[in-house]
Amino acid sequence: MIDDVQPVSQPSTVGESAYQKIRSDIVFGRLPPGRKLKLDRLKADYGASVSTLREILNRLHSERLVVAEGQKGFEVAPVSIANLREIAALRQLLECRALEQSFRAGDMEWEGRVVAAHHRLARMEERMAQGDWTHTEEWKRYDWQFHQALISACGSKMLIDNHAAVFDKYLRYQMIALSYRGDIAANEHALLLECALERDAARASEVLTRHVAGGVEHALATGTIS
Repeated sequence: MIDDVQPVSQPSTVGESAYQKIRSDIVFGRLPPGRKLKLDRLKADYGASVSTLREILNRLHSERLVVAEGQKGFEVAPVSIANLREIAALRQLLECRALEQSFRAGDMEWEGRVVAAHHRLARMEERMAQGDWTHTEEWKRYDWQFHQALISACGSKMLIDNHAAVFDKYLRYQMIALSYRGDIAANEHALLLECALERDAARASEVLTRHVAGGVEHALATGTIS
């Protein structure tokens, strides 16, 4: 649900624009865990009124990206090892289910989306493998686009929306840890593409399970999540 990845239309209000920017800044780690969200500072940074910002923060609180401190205001939600593992397990559950449905229903247009999304991701992974880490946010956007493309034919908006919300929380941990597994992750992405084109949902689920578990352990190995 990264709103600036594949925008369908421009935000219709200042409030919606500010919501998308603040949410993106939390997901991509520009607003780190535990950061106090002072309304005056947010007003200056995001150009929204105090009343609008309160509504935005309550909305983000309902998404568990922000926590309320009673009468003290809001802060960016903290991170923990237990929470990361819970999010990863939920992502795996939702994505495996969506993969199965998407592989069964996907047509040629779906295949085209998957191939195009993988091409963009693979090119970015090549750049990172060569030591170019200047586009980490773009890398994660391409990662999101590829996994979203894989499940895009599942036929369930609710499943896609819930997966997107969980994926964003998982992505936030990766951005905080700056977790990139190099050729291992790239090879797993290539295998997922192969499974999609062959409509092999069982094998794709095995690869995805390994992919998500490996991402968790690699993020924890950085020592930045406690």
